[in-house]
Amino acid sequence: MLKGISVLPRLPVAFPCSSIPRRFCLSMMNEMVEPMCPKFVPVEETDISSRYKRDGFRFRIVSYNILAQVYVKSTLFPHSPSPSLRFKARSQATLNVLRSLGSDFFCLQEVDEYEEFYKGHMERDGYSSVYFQRSGQKRDGCGIFYKRNSAELVMEEKIDYNDLVNSINGGSDFCTDKNGDILSTENKETEPGDGSQSAQEDHNNPNDPRVRLKRDCVGIMAAFKLKPPTQHVIIVANTHLYWDPEWADVKLAQAKYLLSRLAQFKTLVSNTFECNPSVVLAGDFNSTPGDTVYQYLISGHTSLGTQSECVREELPIPLCSVYAVTRGEPPFTNCTPGFTGTLDYIFFSPSELIKPVGFLQLPEQDSSDVSGGLPNYHHPSDHLPIGAEFEVIGA
Repeated sequence: MLKGISVLPRLPVAFPCSSIPRRFCLSMMNEMVEPMCPKFVPVEETDISSRYKRDGFRFRIVSYNILAQVYVKSTLFPHSPSPSLRFKARSQATLNVLRSLGSDFFCLQEVDEYEEFYKGHMERDGYSSVYFQRSGQKRDGCGIFYKRNSAELVMEEKIDYNDLVNSINGGSDFCTDKNGDILSTENKETEPGDGSQSAQEDHNNPNDPRVRLKRDCVGIMAAFKLKPPTQHVIIVANTHLYWDPEWADVKLAQAKYLLSRLAQFKTLVSNTFECNPSVVLAGDFNSTPGDTVYQYLISGHTSLGTQSECVREELPIPLCSVYAVTRGEPPFTNCTPGFTGTLDYIFFSPSELIKPVGFLQLPEQDSSDVSGGLPNYHHPSDHLPIGAEFEVIGA
């Protein structure tokens, strides 16, 4: 959940799902309204796709921030029709979108009501799942849902970015401030004194890295063995990074920790199953294509603050964005009157084993179904689902 601008006039790109029953009604005037369901489209016949064998095994991954109901308030979404904000309508619309896509894997963010709603409904649709709720008092989390007839779960690990707090004392290079310096637990602005008052002040001080890094954000990684004929092992990771644009140092620390954990997990899976697993990383990174987090993930380049030099680090695991290498990043994946831009991505680690052969189509900014911002009758979240189709070509 984040930001959106007012959008321009019409030109529909997505199409209503003909397979979804027209019972689903959101309009206050009893008007039958269906969620918009995008389609997968193949990569054009360019160098990236002309090398493929067309008889390889294919699988699809969709990433979708479904907007936790706990964050749905009319004060935050005054542009949205009131009926489209109600949980009963939104949750059913979300399920309809997921069913229409029929992906092999869903990486969902901001999943609340997991036990009460989504887990059971998805199980009845043929999906099993792994889930990690956010830390602290937060009620939402990240979930990976996978088709039982497409893949077998063989290993999983959870990522709690609050663990970064424990790495500060060791001077870990995960943790840099907005000027690119290593975060320290020293409080240079306070005098030594009575511990109780000082501790309370530190607890509320955003300049204290122990406070700054404790954002209650999470991720989850899982290794799957694809069902025959391939039995190739893939690692699917799903995450939701911190939202605040002013806290880019925190998001960068989370991104570094994520790749470090992902590389370790890949080594563990490789050694345990004596294989060379493919890696796909999806989620809401709360970062636009030009900013520091995105540049770090695809190139290792980091630069924080106006005075900072651009530094290139060796990445624990190399990544490419599916949309960037196939059609270019979409103009937006999040759309509200305060902000419209791209925050959601599907990355993969380049190898000779898998290649992207398709992507999920997204609406243009002048499409009528996104006019005025999301959520609305056509889209149950302020984010759009994104997706990729991969072909296993070397396993």
